[in-house]
Amino acid sequence: MSQTTLETYFSKVDELKPAFIQRLSDAVAIPSVSSDEGLRPQVVEMAHYLKEQLANLGAVDIELKELGTQPPPVINSTLQLPPVVLSRFGKDPSKKTVLIYGHYDVQPALLEDGWNTNPFELVLKDDKLYGRGSTDDKGPVIGWLNAIEAHRNAGIELPVNIVTCFEGMEESGSLGLDELIEQERDAYFKGVDAVCISDNYWLGTKKPVLTYGLRGCNYYQVSIKGPGADLHSGIFGGVIAEPMTDLVRVLATLVNGQGEIQIPGIMEMVAPVTPEEEALYKDIDFDVSDLTAASGSNTALYQSKKDILMHRWRFPSLSIHGVEGAFSSGGAKTVIPSKVIGKFSIRTVPNIESAKLDQIVIDYVNAEFAKLGSPNTATCELIHDGAYWVSNPHNASFTAAAKATKAVWGVEPDLTREGGSIPITLSFEEKLKTSVLLLPMGRGDDGAHSINEKVDMSNYIGGIKTLGAYLHYYAASDTN
Repeated sequence: MSQTTLETYFSKVDELKPAFIQRLSDAVAIPSVSSDEGLRPQVVEMAHYLKEQLANLGAVDIELKELGTQPPPVINSTLQLPPVVLSRFGKDPSKKTVLIYGHYDVQPALLEDGWNTNPFELVLKDDKLYGRGSTDDKGPVIGWLNAIEAHRNAGIELPVNIVTCFEGMEESGSLGLDELIEQERDAYFKGVDAVCISDNYWLGTKKPVLTYGLRGCNYYQVSIKGPGADLHSGIFGGVIAEPMTDLVRVLATLVNGQGEIQIPGIMEMVAPVTPEEEALYKDIDFDVSDLTAASGSNTALYQSKKDILMHRWRFPSLSIHGVEGAFSSGGAKTVIPSKVIGKFSIRTVPNIESAKLDQIVIDYVNAEFAKLGSPNTATCELIHDGAYWVSNPHNASFTAAAKATKAVWGVEPDLTREGGSIPITLSFEEKLKTSVLLLPMGRGDDGAHSINEKVDMSNYIGGIKTLGAYLHYYAASDTN
């Protein structure tokens, strides 16, 4: 690979900028909200849009892999899962093969939620592109298509074979994708040397990063049932055991006000911090003001960079998310709910064993409820889980991405982990027996899943350059 090749590619990306903005605008305009059954046709429409774009760019073996009927809970028992879009660019056995993963579904969004503009219309303002999916994850998915087009228009041969895997259910649990990866590991995905995922973000707003770790997530619910129906508190208050009172008392035992998990046995499973790991935090560009800006409040539990990042990335956390069955509307309804369900999750890290964690949590909740001496009944259960993931940030794929980042942004990227979860990362790594790289496009303030989601123009165009440069540096690497 020559510097001239990269410069030619970068120039072509700049030249095609208007077309690349229009492509993202077309994608954002399709409301592919996977959690809304009524919008399922639009999710499928987005899959067909990608198929058309891939075909126009010269992809071969394009397949829309059907995943079957969506399992309960669903309103429509015949609801079909959206297809996974597979395609190839190149089959040269002398080249390495990179699998590109992304998702084309998005979170729900309504103007009345607080958006300043129509969420399904890409709006350019102050050099930022606003719209649902602009950063999560349509921007990066379209960015890969743009990178391929820039190579093609510049007359530059792709340095690797590319396999695309774009799904439409990531925001709803990636239903069916695990099974597809298993099914295709020795078929469509055979020979994949590395997987690249662009579904994460810079830590802050100034410095690019590469992500080598993710926390997992075990999600639980505790149900407490009492009376046979909701009751009037004026008639029954003080004479029956109230499920809501029991639930609040149980939930209050899980975590304290300093964010410390109170369930014995969990912290004992956490892998100790090594000196090598601790050293990675030293030069990361982050401080408490970044946390304050991102949260919109001065409510940080820790004041040092290392403490904040370690508790965000490499230590577990327990969050209480809500209560189902209780009165939550405006006004003053004096009801005693007959059944309430509390929901909480634990973000997992090395070396927490998921099955062991489940048993510890369920046994603890049952024991705490038993202490109440309540005549009500309680049930604690796991709703879903996703494993943590940690990779080697110095392997060939990460090294190539670091070189690409420096070529575009002029700085060495920070090596980071993230507190969130992308369970499919581990599925690719384990089932395909290969390495996975998280190479972000957007910034930490993009507002993914929130109102006024955006991607900065510099990150969109710079991201396209970085994705393409990564392919060249990885092609030139010696090993995986």
